[in-house]
Amino acid sequence: MASESETGRRRVARLFDVRLVIGGLFVIYGVIVTGMGLFDSSAELAKAQGVHINTWMGLVMLVFGLLMLLWLRLNPPEALPEPGDEADTVPSDERPEG
Repeated sequence: MASESETGRRRVARLFDVRLVIGGLFVIYGVIVTGMGLFDSSAELAKAQGVHINTWMGLVMLVFGLLMLLWLRLNPPEALPEPGDEADTVPSDERPEG
């Protein structure tokens, strides 16, 4: 069982993971663009030569954002090291074996 401080460090590491930011923004923008695409006027469809481009691009953005969030869920970041832990300041080739 993880200690309370390790759980807190994992939460902070997850909060600052770039996959959360990218996934969240793409999901939000995907929902907005898909919504715009569902209510396109005939003039907007004529500009796009009959292709529902907002709907398709919104769905692509939504799927990409959900994949980023799924990746974060399946492969969470490592917990941040303890403050004052000397293991992260010693180069890997100088660490003692064991």
